[in-house]
Amino acid sequence: MRDEFLDPGVGHETNVGEVELEEGIRPRALDEFIGQRELKEHLAIVMEAARRREQPVDHLLFAGPPGLGKTTLAGIVATEMGTQLHITSGPALERAGDLAAILTKLEDHDVLFIDEIHRLNRAVEEILYPAMEDFQLDIVVGKGPAASSIRLTMPPFTLVGATTRTGMITGPLRDRFGLVARLDYYDHDELQAIVVRAAGIFDISIDPLGAFEIARRSRGTPRIANRLLRRVRDFAEVRADGSITAKVAEEGLALFGVDNRGLDKVDRALLAALCKQFHGGPVGLSTLAISVGEQPETVEDVYEPFLITQGMIARTPRGRVALAAAYDHVGITAPAKVQNGSLFD
Repeated sequence: MRDEFLDPGVGHETNVGEVELEEGIRPRALDEFIGQRELKEHLAIVMEAARRREQPVDHLLFAGPPGLGKTTLAGIVATEMGTQLHITSGPALERAGDLAAILTKLEDHDVLFIDEIHRLNRAVEEILYPAMEDFQLDIVVGKGPAASSIRLTMPPFTLVGATTRTGMITGPLRDRFGLVARLDYYDHDELQAIVVRAAGIFDISIDPLGAFEIARRSRGTPRIANRLLRRVRDFAEVRADGSITAKVAEEGLALFGVDNRGLDKVDRALLAALCKQFHGGPVGLSTLAISVGEQPETVEDVYEPFLITQGMIARTPRGRVALAAAYDHVGITAPAKVQNGSLFD
């Protein structure tokens, strides 16, 4: 079993300082985690109950868009329970033996985090069922008529799965999780607190208005907020006095192509193509993606969710259509059918 399955830092060329800094901004305790109030309360109860029973935490499934804190929460569960965290991903587990190698290395109450768990190979998934339910591992030795099955007993552990596509997880796998939770987008105040916290760790001088300016353009996502903070820091150091104010944040984000709604170059290209080239739609996903030079999967998973939540586009059985907010954002007058709400009639 390759070491990088258990340690994502092994086998990859990375900047050690950058990795350590990135890990440093991840909260390590539930009290430090900002946002997701309802989920935090659920986790606090589940973990406290497990501690009192001296048992591992029930298996957890976190669903939601990328960058909302699923990996961070897995680390918090391990830290709060005083156990080790083992990290891998669904696409990395190509064969049943890959998963078996990881499972046999787990110790009592350890936490195994599988990112993108909906992309698990079906043969690998079958191995996971008895491991989750009975902490038993079935291993087939040999091939053909001489093959035999050996059942190994594993120490109790907690599986934490993360997915951006809940619907792609099979029913038998989803039903084996004791808690299935969906992470929501963050509001501006929560993101502002996250930006201020990260600025303190990065030793960046920032005022509340500057932090809010970054927060409101972060698409409700902490990962994006931290990325924009680093870019504005660079701008402040080169074009200003190093301190981030609202004006510096606004100028820096504009320079890097992030507008006042948090839309970037590709977002605006999608809206422009939909409103101008295709006259508001409906237009198929593949056609829309080709028009902006992106893959359909990228448009569907990365760009569309935010545009939909902002009320700019809609998915219909006939394709994607532009809404009034999209026309307003690209600076053209919306057709009458959009303005009077008869688009779907």
